[in-house]
Amino acid sequence: MTSTTQELLKFFEQLPELEQQEVVVEILRRTLNKDLPILTDEELVLNAEELFLSLEQSESENN
Repeated sequence: MTSTTQELLKFFEQLPELEQQEVVVEILRRTLNKDLPILTDEELVLNAEELFLSLEQSESENN
């Protein structure tokens, strides 16, 4: 992930919940028209693992 992308995500996380939802909806709307490659099973598993670990870390920080 590039530093620009990381900065964008950091900024996104600082937005209020409603604005985050608006950004997500807009990104999803824009990506529907993109011809994206199909993810392999391995890529899906790696992404799921990364998401799980991120959620787990977030939960432990909130407790």
